[in-house]
Amino acid sequence: MDFVATETQTMLRDMADRLVRDRYGFEERQKIVASEDGFSRKMWKELADLGLLGVEIPEEQGGSGGTFADVAVVLESFGKGLVVEPYLSTVVLGAGLIAAVGWEVQKHDILPKVASGDMLLTLAYTESQSRYALNYVATKARKDGAGYVIDGHKAVVLGADTADKLIVSARTSGETADKTGISLFLVDPKAEGVSIRSYRNVDDRRAAEVTFDGVKVEASALVGAEDDGLAPLEAAIDRGAAAVGCEALGAMGALNALTLDYLKTRMQFGRPIGKFQVLQHRMADMVMAEQQARSMLFLAIEQADAKDPAARAQAISAAKAQIDACGQVVGRGAIQLHGGIAMTMEYIAGHFFRRLTALEKMMGDRDYHLQRFAI
Repeated sequence: MDFVATETQTMLRDMADRLVRDRYGFEERQKIVASEDGFSRKMWKELADLGLLGVEIPEEQGGSGGTFADVAVVLESFGKGLVVEPYLSTVVLGAGLIAAVGWEVQKHDILPKVASGDMLLTLAYTESQSRYALNYVATKARKDGAGYVIDGHKAVVLGADTADKLIVSARTSGETADKTGISLFLVDPKAEGVSIRSYRNVDDRRAAEVTFDGVKVEASALVGAEDDGLAPLEAAIDRGAAAVGCEALGAMGALNALTLDYLKTRMQFGRPIGKFQVLQHRMADMVMAEQQARSMLFLAIEQADAKDPAARAQAISAAKAQIDACGQVVGRGAIQLHGGIAMTMEYIAGHFFRRLTALEKMMGDRDYHLQRFAI
């Protein structure tokens, strides 16, 4: 793999970094978090105008036709600023799935709207008993005339309360844990029978419990082939795991920079605390963890769209497990080196730690990925 950023990636990084630096200060972010939607629709449109929502969407659908590596640099920048806009759920998971297996009419209808900032998507796939097993699907979709009726429940659905469309995994045949018989459907969250209970996660992002009670959808709502939804779902979640790693890396870098600056300016016994060797050693461990995470992320980015599912899964799990561990080294180290101030809501260090903790649990935690890597 070529580790040198392309001209396009350098441009995207500079653009996203500038946006975060100039328009996404901590105070502004806190106002956005406290808003009704939990993110800024104005900022979302700005991301669209800058072309950041359509980086990987094909040109014929209003995007730039870039690669996942291009998306990765944007996500790293967003991690530095703790950006709360629904980029992961809409662009990486939602639009990524439609682009991969959606019918042509779905691609031409949905992807241009995502690129322009006019449609929000999210993927509803987790169930309360599923842990991280994507094949555990108790939600059912039964045939009803020319369409389907969906019944079931999905847990921790990112941004469900503001999404324009849900992509829902449902079982069209077989038993709850079978690897076959899973299908994907586009569902309007305002449709009759859909109920959404939203809440705020530990990292200030919105998620929801979504219940489907006799929700009717047309046959055209099917995304991809009936009963063949597991493979594209697995591919989407692997891409999501790589994306989560990109954001975690950005958060680690920003938190390390914040901590180093604090060590240089916080005075104790007449000198900066960064002069104490034991704290220097701890800071060095944190920087090494960040660089180790970056190295593993290269592997994840390279394999995110690999054609061999087994090779992709092993690479993604290796990277996610290591990045999760590195995130905890950096996060815990930053809290301890800052001391009490890091525990206050008015200081950003604790918010970075909360985000790193949430990212560790998303798309499979460290234990899950270590087990998957070993199989």
